Amino acid sequence: MPNYNAKVGQRLIEKLKRFQSILSSAKARDINESDTVVIVTDLLSDLFGYDKYSEITTEHAIRGTWCDLAIVLEEKFALLIEVKAIGLTLKDNHIKQAVDYAANKGVDWVILTNGVIWQVYKINFTKPISEELVLDLDLLNLSHKNKDHIYDLFLISKEGLKKNSLDEFNNQRQATSKYILANLLVTEPILKAIKKELRIMYPDIKVELDEIRNTLSTEVLKREVAEGEMAQAAIKKINRRNRKQSKKNPSDSVVEDEVEKQAEPTPNDPTTIVV
Repeated sequence: MPNYNAKVGQRLIEKLKRFQSILSSAKARDINESDTVVIVTDLLSDLFGYDKYSEITTEHAIRGTWCDLAIVLEEKFALLIEVKAIGLTLKDNHIKQAVDYAANKGVDWVILTNGVIWQVYKINFTKPISEELVLDLDLLNLSHKNKDHIYDLFLISKEGLKKNSLDEFNNQRQATSKYILANLLVTEPILKAIKKELRIMYPDIKVELDEIRNTLSTEVLKREVAEGEMAQAAIKKINRRNRKQSKKNPSDSVVEDEVEKQAEPTPNDPTTIVV
């Protein structure tokens, strides 16, 4: 977790407390979308630290369509924000338009918000373009005394965005995602490690890598982590890593094969059991 200075932390704490009462009142009055945009603009400025006059733009046209708000840092679009009325429940179809905005402008991050709920999406520039929910905050349920909650706010603050904290947070999140972990389980190095352990547990049984892979794929892992867009993205990421590793250390596969051979029991050795 990256550090942020005390001044930023104090601002996030103080402004969160202030805006929680404002949001509660606005939600009770069920204000419309235009009025929600006003509050969101104030949140972006006072809580998240963006300059209202130079870094927050409104109703910006992107190839004939419009987004409600955009954050511009160093003359580049850093964040697009789609705003809905505070009483509206955010739905999947609400983000589609914002994703189109981002894809047309080449922006990596999009926020969908009704003032209370802030959903942060990472845009994946694949074919087709897709989005992934990275952060989902309910400002009314955040505690100013909870360091993790304040850190979540920091991620989408000006200071956090300039430090690429959202990207770092997303990378950390991906590293332990169920898709990455599930598909790592069926890679050859992991399968060989499992085979080695099985050899110790069941010395009289011979188990092949394909058998282990098949059991993991069909009986252990859920279909959702092995199929679909997220699973395919994880597989591609793992394959890219393996190709880079092979180019960097082309002898690794030879060494692994040799180690595997050495680990196999020798039939002529009376102390070994053929597996």
